Amino acid sequence: SQNMSSTEHQDPREPSVPSTLLKYQNPITVSEAEVKFKSKLDRVRAQRECMSDKPVITNSDEILDLILPPRELKNDYLQFVSPEVPTRQDVNDLNQLFNFRLQDSKARKSGICSVRSAIYAMCFDEIIRQVAVGCPERGLLLMRIRDELRMTTDSYRILYEASVGLGRRKSIESERGKQQMATKIENLRSTKDSLTKEVRRLEAKLAAMERCCQEQMQADSKKYSDEISFLKHTNTRLGEQEETIKRLQEEEKRQMAA
Repeated sequence: SQNMSSTEHQDPREPSVPSTLLKYQNPITVSEAEVKFKSKLDRVRAQRECMSDKPVITNSDEILDLILPPRELKNDYLQFVSPEVPTRQDVNDLNQLFNFRLQDSKARKSGICSVRSAIYAMCFDEIIRQVAVGCPERGLLLMRIRDELRMTTDSYRILYEASVGLGRRKSIESERGKQQMATKIENLRSTKDSLTKEVRRLEAKLAAMERCCQEQMQADSKKYSDEISFLKHTNTRLGEQEETIKRLQEEEKRQMAA
C-alpha cells in the first residue's frame, strides 16, 4: 500500500517522521530549504500575509505549498508536500490506509472524537493535494472550503467548551447552594422542634394553671357557701334571741305594771 509518510532513515541525526495520510517529500534541513527554495518560501509567505484576490504566486508548486505548508520536524528539518501526480492506485491506497487508520486508532464512529476528526482532516488534506496537483485553482477553492470548515468546527468547539464550563460552574453553584439550603433546612427543622417543644410545655403549663384555677374557684365557692350558710344560721339565731329578749322585756313590763 501507499506510504504517506516517508522512507526510513538510517542516520540518527535525521528526524523521525510522524505518520500521516498526507504524502510528503523526503525531509530536508531548514538551511538547505532556505538556500534552494528561498524565493519560493518568500512568495508563499507574502501570499499568505497578503490574503487578497490578486495572486502573488502563480506556480503550481508554490500554490501547493501555500495550500499545504511544509511541516517542521525535529533537528531543524522541513518536509514539503509531494507534487507527484496521483494515480487511481494512489486513491485506492489512500482509501485503504484511511480505513485502516480509523480502525487501528479505535476512533469513535459517532459523537465528538478528536482522533477521528484528525484522521478525516489528514485525508481531506491529501485529497486537496491530489486535486491541487492537477488543478491548482480547484485546490485553492478546496482550501477555502477546508479553512471555513475548520473555522466553523473551532467555533463549535469553543462554544461546546464554554457551555461545558458554564454547565460545570452552574453545577458547582447548584451543589453549593444545595448544601447551603440543606443546612438552612436543618436549622429551620431544629428551630421548629425547639418551638414545638416550647409550645407543648406552655400548653401543659396552661392546662395545669387552668386546673389549679378551677380547683381554687371550686374551693372558694364552697368556702363562700359555707360562710354564707353560717352567717344565715347565725343571723337566724340572733333574730330568735332578739325576739325572745323583746318578749321577756314586755312580760316584765306587764308584771311591773300589774
